[in-house]
Amino acid sequence: MTVYEAARIHMIDSQLRPNKVTNERVLAAFANTRREIFVPEHLRAIAYIDEDLPVRGGRYVMEPMVLARLLQAAAVERTDTALIVGAGTGYEAALVAALARQVVALEEDPDLARRAREALVDHGIASVSVVEGSLRQGHRPRAPYDVILFNGAVAEVPSEIGLQLGEGGRLVAVVKAASGIGRATLTRRTGGLLAHRVIFDAATPLLPGFEPKPAFSF
Repeated sequence: MTVYEAARIHMIDSQLRPNKVTNERVLAAFANTRREIFVPEHLRAIAYIDEDLPVRGGRYVMEPMVLARLLQAAAVERTDTALIVGAGTGYEAALVAALARQVVALEEDPDLARRAREALVDHGIASVSVVEGSLRQGHRPRAPYDVILFNGAVAEVPSEIGLQLGEGGRLVAVVKAASGIGRATLTRRTGGLLAHRVIFDAATPLLPGFEPKPAFSF
């Protein structure tokens, strides 16, 4: 067993299972996804700590416990098509690829998109399409999606992306207002309407471009 394999087992036993992650498909996805290849080389020794790990430009690989609980809440099925808003280096897309049929990983930073493609190829994952474009616009050509995941906290979900969620679809994101803790939130589309439910609190960093609008002062 390699050091990284041991670290993955420890991550599951000490971070995920004790924090209400019980879905065996989600646990298996984390057990089989090499997080170390999706983080900068100088951080690989700590790839499996329970923290958001910085990659560049205010972007992070999401904390395992928060990500696992979001994916569990999304109830990803093998027939689903998923959209990752903010692909980053591709870790989140790799995990969703273990659960869904197809994954569209949207990224607006060309360097991060390149790194995501390289890491996914290194991992042998072929069901993820890394596409480049504005994160706030989503990716309409492949919509509607069964699952949408935001890779970072957002002040609010842009209406354009909400429209790309299919009937019965699930959108998971950490929603963080100007002050206070983030709230991991599950949004479902039923009968054309979006219903929101807070799942747990999370200190996930804001996704650049999705910050709260500045308040006016007089």
